[in-house]
Amino acid sequence: MTAPVLDLKKIDAVLFDLDGVLTATSRVHSACWKRMFDGFLKDYYAEKGEPFVPFDIDRDYKRYVDGRLRDEGVNSFLSSRGIKLSYGKIDDPPGNDTVCGLANIKFKMVRDVIETEGVDVFDGSVDLVRRLRKHGVKTAVVSSSKSCRTVLDSAKLTGLFDAIVDGNVANELNLAGKPEPATYMKAAQLLGTVPARAAVVEDAISGVRAGRRGGFGLVIGVDRDGEPAVLKENGADVVVTDLGRFTLKP
Repeated sequence: MTAPVLDLKKIDAVLFDLDGVLTATSRVHSACWKRMFDGFLKDYYAEKGEPFVPFDIDRDYKRYVDGRLRDEGVNSFLSSRGIKLSYGKIDDPPGNDTVCGLANIKFKMVRDVIETEGVDVFDGSVDLVRRLRKHGVKTAVVSSSKSCRTVLDSAKLTGLFDAIVDGNVANELNLAGKPEPATYMKAAQLLGTVPARAAVVEDAISGVRAGRRGGFGLVIGVDRDGEPAVLKENGADVVVTDLGRFTLKP
């Protein structure tokens, strides 16, 4: 199979998602989403006198949660079940009474796992970042996670990026999360370029949609689930299983 080519005459910057693209933390996030939602749903359905229907990682995670800001992920999934909770406040203590309370349960779960187990990286992805930087291409991380810097520090990757736009930045600047392109557009701005001269690298449906909606010059899908067609259908120009396969055209 011919190696994909990244033409650096057309690209000034490459913007990477974190979970599932640079680090193998998607499984951690999906497992924590399930633990949090199942705990809530058991109580909710018991109170309603209805049968418990658990959170389904294969269906619900990709469709409603993956790539979104935490509070938006909570709202998206609960809406799919016809469940309404008050939004609360971003700094609500972890609990079941508000959207933010549920989001903060999940946040604590992820932080605990990262602190005890560390973080694995995708070597091919890190190799691509290093090669891009050798050619003078600027790089950024764009993640919905508020744990983004913790993950990057744990994986010793922080120094490889010129800018980081994460869930904390999105909240501070009131930027809409993926699939809206606002966070990616902010990263391009921080790197001194425009979307048409930047590439977006994503493994999530919401992320490739954001790249396409933002008019980015190239949207690269990273297929970790054996479903390349889904990423293509949602806006990816090219789909690979390993970013290390890219050849750079100076």
